[in-house]
Amino acid sequence: MLRGGIVGFGRMGFTHFSLLNSHPGVDLAAVCDSSDFVLKNAARHMGVEPFKRFDKMIETTDLDFVIVATPTAMHAEVAECAIAHDAHIFVEKPLTLNPERSQRLLDLLRGKDLVHQVGYAMRFHDLFARAKSLLDSGVLGPLVTFKVEMNGPVVLHDARRSWRSKKTAGGGCLYDFASHSVDLVSYLVGPPDEVLGTVFSHIHSEGVEDALSSTFVYEGGTRGNLLANWSDRSFRKPSCRFEALGRQGRVIADFYTLKVFFNEAPELAGYTEGWNEEYLATVAAPVRFYVRGFQFTRQLDYFIECIQSRQACEACSFEDGLCTDVIMHRIRTDADRRRLHARQDNTRRQPVLRH
Repeated sequence: MLRGGIVGFGRMGFTHFSLLNSHPGVDLAAVCDSSDFVLKNAARHMGVEPFKRFDKMIETTDLDFVIVATPTAMHAEVAECAIAHDAHIFVEKPLTLNPERSQRLLDLLRGKDLVHQVGYAMRFHDLFARAKSLLDSGVLGPLVTFKVEMNGPVVLHDARRSWRSKKTAGGGCLYDFASHSVDLVSYLVGPPDEVLGTVFSHIHSEGVEDALSSTFVYEGGTRGNLLANWSDRSFRKPSCRFEALGRQGRVIADFYTLKVFFNEAPELAGYTEGWNEEYLATVAAPVRFYVRGFQFTRQLDYFIECIQSRQACEACSFEDGLCTDVIMHRIRTDADRRRLHARQDNTRRQPVLRH
């Protein structure tokens, strides 16, 4: 049995507990959180040892692995502590708020035989994985354009008391929500060569962005658009849609449906000229325990499998997390630059009053 501990017992920490607690090869021994109420009830009803300090939990409980589900600003220090005590580590997305800090984690891992994974669950979603195989096969031809759009009703009022309203804590649509779609671009298409035209918008929040749009440009001529909005009441729950146009066809994928259009009949079994449709209900392989989505079970089962088989993590590794952190840093830098230029232009346009 692998002994594990969870740092951060909010929504995602509880989700990970539910999935791992049902795994036959896992014994969840400890939970760390800042809430006395949470710790008291976790100890009483879940049979785990409660901790208010993550360093004490990691140092004293002899853990094989640690799950980090804290606000993003704490990811790096918890991960560093786990690495120092030779514990395998799973970190919720994004890896850190700073590419240099993410690189430091990789430097600390060098020479250590530790499994490391970031919680970009969409890489384990059946339909996005199928879209990936189609793009990689080349049947759609060279990619011309793509778009990824993510929307949801996450922040529907000014959440001043929440860490999500604080930029330094990792709040804001980009890091806490759109990071999934940024990583999806990295996974399906690859990191862009240029990030241009980024605009951040405020809907309910003041200190962080609620929506954003950005353009990705690639040396081969491919251009893509990223749009995200976590304050959209028209969506009952978060939604992500990826669409790509190649010279030989088009692919559209979301959480429930995959649509593929081929200009001509492809040399690919099961597909014909024109539109082809597949549905999650018919293509998804069953999972041993379901909470919120197949992908959440698969990513944790993969993490545990890598530990058990002593193999390196090849999906959502810290290297992948660093790549996504770099793209998000470029998005934020581009937005800041555009905002600065707009402010300077507005100042220059102010009329000069003469007496």
